Amino acid sequence: MIQYALLFAAAFQGQQTQQPTSTLRPSPVARLVIAPAQRTVTAGDTLRLQVQAVDSSGQEVRGARIIFQKVGAYFEGEVDSTGLVTAGSPGVMPISVVALMEGARPVVERIELRMVPGPATRIEISPRITRLAPGQRIRLDAESFSASGDARTGDAITWRSSAPAVVRVNDAGMATAVAAGRATITASAGSAKATLPVQVVATPIASVELTPASPRVRQGDVIRFTATPKDRAGARISGLTPSWTFAPGQGMVDAEGAFVAYEPGEYTVTASFGTRSADAIVRVEPRDVRRPLSVVGRLPRSRFNTEEVWIHPNGKYAYLGSGGGGDVMYAIDISDPSKPRVTDSIIANTRRVNDIMTTPDGKVLVFTREGATDRKNGIVIASLDDPAHPRPISEFTEGVTAGVHSAFIYKDPKYGTHIFLTNDGTGALHVINIDDPSKPKEVAQWRTEGRPDAGRTLHDIDVQNGMLYASYWNDGLVILDVGNGMKGGSPSNPQFVSQFKYDLEALYRDVAATGGPGYIRGTHTAWRYRDYVIIADEVFPASAVKGARDESAGRAYGRLQVVDISDITKPKSVAWYEPEYGGVHNVWVAGDTLYLGAYNAGFHAFDISGELRGDLRAQGREIANLLTADRDGTMPNAAMTWGVVVKDGLAYVNDMRNGLWIVRIEPRVVLP
Repeated sequence: MIQYALLFAAAFQGQQTQQPTSTLRPSPVARLVIAPAQRTVTAGDTLRLQVQAVDSSGQEVRGARIIFQKVGAYFEGEVDSTGLVTAGSPGVMPISVVALMEGARPVVERIELRMVPGPATRIEISPRITRLAPGQRIRLDAESFSASGDARTGDAITWRSSAPAVVRVNDAGMATAVAAGRATITASAGSAKATLPVQVVATPIASVELTPASPRVRQGDVIRFTATPKDRAGARISGLTPSWTFAPGQGMVDAEGAFVAYEPGEYTVTASFGTRSADAIVRVEPRDVRRPLSVVGRLPRSRFNTEEVWIHPNGKYAYLGSGGGGDVMYAIDISDPSKPRVTDSIIANTRRVNDIMTTPDGKVLVFTREGATDRKNGIVIASLDDPAHPRPISEFTEGVTAGVHSAFIYKDPKYGTHIFLTNDGTGALHVINIDDPSKPKEVAQWRTEGRPDAGRTLHDIDVQNGMLYASYWNDGLVILDVGNGMKGGSPSNPQFVSQFKYDLEALYRDVAATGGPGYIRGTHTAWRYRDYVIIADEVFPASAVKGARDESAGRAYGRLQVVDISDITKPKSVAWYEPEYGGVHNVWVAGDTLYLGAYNAGFHAFDISGELRGDLRAQGREIANLLTADRDGTMPNAAMTWGVVVKDGLAYVNDMRNGLWIVRIEPRVVLP
């Protein structure tokens, strides 16, 4: 969770508050002449803004002090006091330029600086077909990327075939196999090129066999079809890729023949090789996973915002952070979950206890600090010799005084116990050894390359089986070996494995359209589950709803993506979930259920059993939900659900405005 609440409240206050009548005289400055007029800069580069204050006759006004302040794109770039802009990543940075004269009213102008990807250096063609049958048509797609991996969605792709008499390709990438032979298809954008060698086979296709022929499944279940083309003798013709279609209804089928239906009903799936095709009939039944839930217990908090919750391994105590000016972490007795009660607290020099975690044995607790008055943020390490009364024993601040947003404790049987920290100032990963928790020591740092600090933000960390899954905001999901061994990594020597990066600007253009440029968006959290990594984006509009009384009229946005890492060196997105209203924040997976804090949309739980493909919300996978609003909350009757931790069949749901909820999902009601 970024410091959205503070940013949003500031924007709302600036929009809504009626300023008192000023006693300052009118400024002699009539307007500001800002150069350059064309305000576009390549991500990774810098741009100097030049400003001249002029009067109503166009003459320069001397003595005006110029101030620059960005009012959006908080994690994509920076502008300093001299007007030097550093473009960290693609996006739009709104900047306020203010002219101050002693005793006079300020003159303010707002500009928007567009930060764009660098030139195309790489193109990816999909699907990577190798063989076609005469008459077969396949639609090819090509994406272009800059040297830093930023998607260039506006590039016009030029297609060419080396042998049009063998394979034709049109301007839209539609490839048509004409006659037997070989051809190379080339996609280009600027100086970047990619090639695809294709063979058109000479053997005529006499028939196509499609298996399974008539499957029966639930909505959301994935069927992997296999299409086998055969010659006149019934022999298989290998290496051919079919075109896939289905009708009627809602669902999807990918280039590999994986089909998923979103709604119950009957579907016809077709595999085509030119003029030859085969059909399969799919009968789809309702998924039927909906279940009731009950609120077991409540611990309202109204002094400050509620932030992270963590459950002690013994299941008898919880630890709850605070934000929005909060300086306290609570210890809570949950041995009777219907009557949670505070047993103690730690007061720290911080305005925010954002993240909390214990060691696996429950003997040590760590919480993060942001906003300390002495700038010594970092982390606090506490002893849990008595879990009801945590006791600070040390802290670590070296190099992370800008603030630590998230921390993850991982104990490796070979390398010991380490804390993996985020650095608010540089976007670096810091690794701290706590084999002796009273004497924490840093053993490594790691950061993404190709971006200035202004565009690099590490937001969250998950470590499983010696692999670290980093939510790197503008840089997507980054996977490191920190002890697994596949790349020779260790906590003191993290090694890069792979990265999944996607176009945030294209994905959330509707948020920019409704709330203006400079909105908040980035890869926020990650969770390893089977052969997937589930990632969630944090997305908030740049401005409040005009005319609204308070920020409860606003909303979060965001998408959860399921990234397939069955080949961990080539992660790819295969499924997604997006609430109808609200956003996605922290997640927890227990068994085959994913639990989610969806901000304004409250608490959600949904079924993630089986293979995952396509739109998960459309597949009837939601099990239960709860709007965690409270009339006595810090904002009455408004939910802002942060996340959830699951322990012993109970979901501990933390709401920023309303404290802690303890929830049980009940057994399914069987209708007669």
